[in-house]
Amino acid sequence: MLVLFIILYGFIKKVNLYDTFVEGAKESFDLVFTMFPCMLAMIFGLNIFIKSGILNYLFDILKPIVNILKVPIEVFPMMILRPISGSASLAFLNNIFESYGPDSLIGLLSSVIQGSTDTTFYVLTLYFGCIGITKIKYALWAGLFADLVGITSAILIVNFFF
Repeated sequence: MLVLFIILYGFIKKVNLYDTFVEGAKESFDLVFTMFPCMLAMIFGLNIFIKSGILNYLFDILKPIVNILKVPIEVFPMMILRPISGSASLAFLNNIFESYGPDSLIGLLSSVIQGSTDTTFYVLTLYFGCIGITKIKYALWAGLFADLVGITSAILIVNFFF
């Protein structure tokens, strides 16, 4: 319906739809070339972080704290990776679903964390980098605080309702 509406609106306004579409597609190449270095740097950094094994050491250190808070350790990788990469946390979510099922406490908690947090570092690196914003300190703290609130709320709500 939306595509049909756009076409009809273009005909009513007597806009050459094909030429306008081609012109817009040409402009998108500049955007892609601007975004590519930022995206490449983010993917490269994320792969180094995951492959380095730092997460395993971090899990070992924080396991006693997580047990005190009664949070399943299986959900912890999502808590760490969600602000960094949506696709990495989605891969962990898929593994949790395969191992424990989507209706388990771990599956429900993981789903709520996935839906209530954002990819803070990805947004800051890619979008801020593309438009040239370099002073990201306050945006970083606000984004990480929002992620912390989302994770904390997810733990409390899932444990309360399930």
